[in-house]
Amino acid sequence: MPNINSRRDKADSYTQRAHKEGYPARSVYKLEEIQKNFRLIKKGDKVLDVGAAPGSWTLYVCRELLKGEGSMVSVDLNPLSISPIPPIVTAFVGDAFSKEIRAKLVELGPYDAIISDAAPMTTGNRSVDTSRSEWLAEQVVLLSEEQLRPHGNLVLKIFQAAARWRSSGRCGSGLPKSNRSSQKRAGKIRSRYTWSDWTRSDQPLSLMTCTSS
Repeated sequence: MPNINSRRDKADSYTQRAHKEGYPARSVYKLEEIQKNFRLIKKGDKVLDVGAAPGSWTLYVCRELLKGEGSMVSVDLNPLSISPIPPIVTAFVGDAFSKEIRAKLVELGPYDAIISDAAPMTTGNRSVDTSRSEWLAEQVVLLSEEQLRPHGNLVLKIFQAAARWRSSGRCGSGLPKSNRSSQKRAGKIRSRYTWSDWTRSDQPLSLMTCTSS
């Protein structure tokens, strides 16, 4: 049986490492691992981060991938917890799918990459939480269909319980090593996208990556 304390200690080590490196959350290492596997973002790209707070993904993209070239748009219901905010970042506080904020995102698009580590507020009710996760991921996909450039890349997250989405086409998924073992995620596919196959037989499903046609 897996050692729960060992897994927690490993997760805590990622949190400590993130803080030492100036990131507000350990989620940065999920994107780092995805980038190493798929090279989704390159210098000079225009990137949209949906559900960006506290800001680890935004900061990583600016520091390590764009390196002062290109631009970044970040949006979340909460403000970013990074200071200073990199000069190439335009940050919005609000609902990314509201009429007002969406209009601003569209005005600044289209994007070479759209990334989203967003998760809904959970209730403890699996059915309710799964429905919320499905709705959130669906909105990110719809936004991507409108604002992702041809051959652009999308990363999103959804609770694994929404597995019915996986039956509608080719689907790739993975669990970055820095993910908590209790975080079971899967991904939605659309015919416009070709999903990268990124599976780990010893881990539950997690973040999804794809390239638009």
